[in-house]
Amino acid sequence: MNEASNRLSCGAVLARKTDAGWLTLMLRAYHNWDFPKGFCEAGESPIDAAVREVGEETSITDLEFEWGERFMDTGPYNRGKIARYYLARTNQESVEMGIAPELGRPEHHEYRWISFDEAFDLSAPRVRLVVQWARQIIGT
Repeated sequence: MNEASNRLSCGAVLARKTDAGWLTLMLRAYHNWDFPKGFCEAGESPIDAAVREVGEETSITDLEFEWGERFMDTGPYNRGKIARYYLARTNQESVEMGIAPELGRPEHHEYRWISFDEAFDLSAPRVRLVVQWARQIIGT
């Protein structure tokens, strides 16, 4: 595994269709809102890492890559880390934030199912680009 892949964090923008329109799941760690994601492990494909991380962080396992396996990478942040996001549809509304073994508690402090407009408003500029990308694909 090369140095760049050690810094690849993979996750998914989850989209859930409701009577009120499309909602997406965002997680808050301290004051930062983001989509579920985490590091790609040795020998793991980025999309498999995204599926695993979503499951670990949210307990959501119902993922359909309805729009294909396209993804968006963010520019480097936080000591050269790159985040890769896939777009997945889910019908699973319940969320249970998993315990991070190294922390002994969930990695995130809060979660919210929100509209893509609300996600844009809550996000840092790096994540806003991902929100726009996902919104464009879904057509919200």
